[in-house]
Amino acid sequence: MYKVVIRRFLMLIPQMLALSLAIFIMAQFMPGDALSGIFDPSITHDDIELMREELGLNRNPAMRYIEWLGGLLRGDFGRSLMYHRPVLELIGDRAGNTFRLSLLTTVFMYVMAIPMGLVSGRYHETFADKSIIFFTFFALAMPTIIFALINLWLFGFRLDLFPLYGSVDAALPTGSFAYHMSRLHHLILPALTGAILGTVGTINILRDRIIETENADFVTTARSKGVPPNVVYSRHIFKNAALPVVAGFGPALAGLLGGSVFIEKIFGFPGMGNLFVTSILSNDYPVANGLIMIYGVLIVLGVLLGDIFMMILDPRIRIE
Repeated sequence: MYKVVIRRFLMLIPQMLALSLAIFIMAQFMPGDALSGIFDPSITHDDIELMREELGLNRNPAMRYIEWLGGLLRGDFGRSLMYHRPVLELIGDRAGNTFRLSLLTTVFMYVMAIPMGLVSGRYHETFADKSIIFFTFFALAMPTIIFALINLWLFGFRLDLFPLYGSVDAALPTGSFAYHMSRLHHLILPALTGAILGTVGTINILRDRIIETENADFVTTARSKGVPPNVVYSRHIFKNAALPVVAGFGPALAGLLGGSVFIEKIFGFPGMGNLFVTSILSNDYPVANGLIMIYGVLIVLGVLLGDIFMMILDPRIRIE
């Protein structure tokens, strides 16, 4: 297993180089730059061109890519053109919020999806199974933006159960019990919104695997020996059916870290996704490029973590 992990880490090098090149090339095709939106009458066109020259925006793209790649290797993602701060420092201020939101979303998602997948698989073709399938159709068809706006209007505005924006009540003393409870209170609604829509894959995988495993030879043998049905499901069927679900925890968490853009923007949550939208709208490409690079690394590491889980849970699996 250790050889596989080392090999996969070595494979990250060409993957990350290819990703960095793709990100830089796509940024070159984006319209304008961070100085294109300046409408200050006191600033002339020559002043803007001088600022572009000072920022290096007029240099050869190949040279700018080499400089940017060198900075990445040194842990320097550049400087934000909008906030005038180092990119990593700016992202670091938001990373904690996104991680907490993604982790709570993942927990909610598995807490809801695993029981529903178990019920749907064990009692397939019953009313309970059909109700769960209807729920998955609803969650699959519902756009994230629409569902988030509905929840924000209903539970935040009409019922006043959750805050409408932000990640914490700034008036509370930092580090106090009320401060941490406020953080949790701000997390619950956006986390539940993302979790409800994210249960579809886990429910369907678990349901299909349970139905498939029910007809396996080892299950038939266990039943022929008189093993109680509950034991058959808990020790034989569910244990094998849950392998891809457990293995998917790493990629699911990594995907949420990189994919909570709409949730954070709609709920006004100050995380990496919200920062990404702001950087795109303001043509702050150093921040946007840095975030996409981090998202790519998280996804690859999440897939690797899933593979490691699979090898730990099932020693028969060997990845060549």
